[in-house]
Amino acid sequence: MAKKLKITQIRSVIDRPHDQKRTIEALGLGRPNYYKLHNDTPQIRGMVRKVNHLVKVEEIEG
Repeated sequence: MAKKLKITQIRSVIDRPHDQKRTIEALGLGRPNYYKLHNDTPQIRGMVRKVNHLVKVEEIEG
C-alpha cells in the first residue's frame, strides 16, 4: 500500500510570509495542533519542505 504522511502544524502562521500562509492553507491546515493525512507524493513533500519549520511530519504505512 502507499505511504501516507501525517502532517501536524506545530507553529502559528502569524508574522509569516504570504507564500508560507498559502502553503499551510493548501495542506489543509490552519491552526497549531491541526493535522491532516496526505499521500506521500513529490508535490506534498515539496510543500512540506517549504514550511518545515511550522510542521511536524510522520510517515504512516497504509
